Order: sequence, then C-alpha cells, then structure tokens
Amino acid sequence: MKSFPILNQLGTDFYDVVKPASFPHPQLRWFNTASAQELGLIPQSPSEIQDHFCSFLPFKGNIREPLALRYHGHQFRHYNPDLGDGRGFLLAQFRVHKNIYDLTTKGSGTTPYSRAGDGRLTLKGAIREILATEMLESLGVNTSQTLCVFETGENLERQDEPSPTRGAVLTRRMHSSIRFGTFQRLAYLNQLEQMQKLVDYSLQYYFPHLPIRSDQKISQFFREIVRQTADMAAQLMTSGFVHAVLNTDNMNITGEVFDFGPYRFLPSYNPYFTAAYFDHSGLYSYGRQPEALLWGLEQLGLSLQKIEPHLHIQTFLNDYSQEFYLQHKKHFFRRLNLRPLADAQDDQLIHLFYTMLSEGPKSFEKTYFDFYGGWARQGWNLKRKDLYQNTTAQDFIQLLKKYSVSDAPQLLHPYFLDLDPVTLLIQDIEELWQPIALNDDWSLFKQKLQIIQSFRGVYK
Repeated sequence: MKSFPILNQLGTDFYDVVKPASFPHPQLRWFNTASAQELGLIPQSPSEIQDHFCSFLPFKGNIREPLALRYHGHQFRHYNPDLGDGRGFLLAQFRVHKNIYDLTTKGSGTTPYSRAGDGRLTLKGAIREILATEMLESLGVNTSQTLCVFETGENLERQDEPSPTRGAVLTRRMHSSIRFGTFQRLAYLNQLEQMQKLVDYSLQYYFPHLPIRSDQKISQFFREIVRQTADMAAQLMTSGFVHAVLNTDNMNITGEVFDFGPYRFLPSYNPYFTAAYFDHSGLYSYGRQPEALLWGLEQLGLSLQKIEPHLHIQTFLNDYSQEFYLQHKKHFFRRLNLRPLADAQDDQLIHLFYTMLSEGPKSFEKTYFDFYGGWARQGWNLKRKDLYQNTTAQDFIQLLKKYSVSDAPQLLHPYFLDLDPVTLLIQDIEELWQPIALNDDWSLFKQKLQIIQSFRGVYK
C-alpha cells in the first residue's frame, strides 16, 4: 500500500477544498478491520482512528485537505446542474498493488453543494449502509465497503425518521469516485480539454489493462465502462438487490454499487418491486434496473461525444444487452455453484428458475439457497420441497440433474447446514435498529454482521 493522491493531477477544476465538521461527542461504532488491513492501515490506535476518520486529519503523504468533488447528473431523468459532494468529500487515495482505492465520507459537514442541507448523516442511515455493503460483499457483488462509522453525539431533524435522531459520520472505500455525472458536468460547461484530461487520467489509472490506440481512446474507454456497468446490472439482478436511486450521479466508471439510500433486498421475486417510497412511477424498480443503467450509459456517451463526435454510442449500447446476458448467466451459475453446459439448456434453466419464482410466494434468497449445488445437494438439504411441486418447478429440477457442481468443497460449508439463508429484508433491519434506538443495545446488530460475514467467499 502507498499513498496515491492522483486526483491532484487533474487540477482544481474538479473539486473544492472544504473543511470538515467537528463533532461534540464522537464514539466509534464500526471499524472494518479487514478492509483497513488491505489498505495497510493496521495497526491503528483508537486515537489514530478518530484522528483520521472523525477529525479527518490527512494521512502522511496523501491528500492534504478534504476535497468535495464536482459533478452534475440526472436524478429520476431530470438534469440537475446543482449537484456535487453535498455531505461528503474525498479524504485519501491509496494504491494496493494495481488497485486504486478512494476513501470518501458521508455526513462530514456542509460543502458548496449542500443545497441548504445540514451535511449530516443519521446513525440509522450509517447502520443501513454497513449492512448493505457487508451483505453485498458476502453475496459476491462489486460494492463499495463501509470502512468506519462514528456516532457524532448530535441530534438531527429528519422528515423520514422519528426526530430528533442520532447523527453519524461514515467513511467508505471504493475504487473510483469518478461518476457519470463528472463527465456530464464537463459537457454541460463545455470544458472539453478537461474532459479529455479526465479520460486520459481514467485510462491510465483505472483501465491500464486496455490496449489503447490513440485513435480509439474514447471508444475503448466507453466500451469498458459499458462492460463493467452491464456486469453490475447482472449482479444486482442475481443478488435481488434494489438500489432505489440509480441516478447518473450514483453510477461510477468502475461499476460499483455505492451511495445507499432507501434500498431493499427482494422478499420474493417481483419485477415491479420498488424500494423508494418516492419512486411513484417505478422507474428504479427491481426489473427496470438494467434499463436504468443502460439509460445512464447513454447519457455518458452523449457527454463523450463532445470530444469524440464520431463515437457510435448506439453500437456500444447494443453491446450492453449481449454483455448483460453473458454476465447474468455467469452470476446465475455462480450463485448456484454449477457449471454451465454452454448450450441452449443454460437459457432454459434460467427461464425455468425465474418462471418458478414468479408462480408462487417463494423467497428470492431462499430459492437460490435451496438449489445451491443443484441436484448434488437437493437430496439432503432441500427443506422446502412442498414449494417446488408444480410443473415448472419439476421441469426445473429435472433439467438441474444435468448440471455438475463447480466447487464441490463449498457444499460442505457450514452455511448450508442451516435451514435458512441469511436475509436482509426491511423488517430485519428494523429489528436490528430498535434495540439501538431504544436502549443503545448493539448486540443483535453485531451478531447479524458476524452471521453475514460467516459465508464470505461462498459466492465467489
């Protein structure tokens, strides 16, 4: 690991130096030791953790002052030029082998982009983000990671939570803070030299594996983002995760799930399931997430056309559908720990699986859990056989017999000895929050995290 403050190379057109808030009674509530170890930030004393992740003192040789990043974006498909980091900033950048990691904050105070907000985060919001990132990580999804959470000792007023409610400040780790909206802002302001600089920067540090020719630089760059975004869409669908706010300021160039709002995990299969209470049209419902990401890619492509007028956006967007198809198949079989047959029967199995889910009140996560390992595991651990008696389910089970296990030792993982899988439904989160809110009792929350982490690596 080494400090790697590469964003400074872009210059001050891309960010504003900001001052973090100070908090009256900070108390460490979560520190992701494993993630910190990967960054080389262990050992850290309690005072060092507070200095860096609550007072936000700079790391040695790293970014000297917090930077609120500038970007625009479409929010529910309405363009908003007044965005930017409104309650967070870029704290540091590190390089571990060939991977670059940004440490960014949430709830760290006001910035020029706060838009009359208080720049704060509720403790419940921070807890929800910890749970989301840990669960997605265990499900094998490319997600940001929650690195650290401090309760701040502040009382906050919110319309969507009983108030006053407790405040928190969070630090997350992600591969890139460059959003689709970063390019949209430059296109909106017609800052074409800066956009070209941003493309070059992104290619050098985030996509060094690409064999770039100077006359194909923009097309190769866009193609890679299309590929990674299609992969993310497939991961969302096979994990049953509903992000809720897939605006272009919440899409980044490295295809990560990040910036969690009113997300949900599917209780049962329902393409129309919507997570956000304010998403009245179902724009970001579970089933429309691949479309939402495709629409975001189109906006990115239109921005890139400012510096490459001959960029054939539609060609690459057409590739998105094929890439999503391939990635969905890959993640479907990954989640079931099966080897695909590489013929039409793979598509038939996927079709039967989702048809089976849609024909009855079956838990999304439990169905993946029940059929993990396919026929090799059914004989000893399919506890809900009564749910799989209709014609579609029986056809699925018969076809399943043709498939072999991809990783046989994983069938013996203790996780699959349990009757039920781990879930993170809205009622689960509320049950974890209530003891904290009422009695400052964190025992159930900590127990849940241990259970979520217990099957890390199963869905690799």
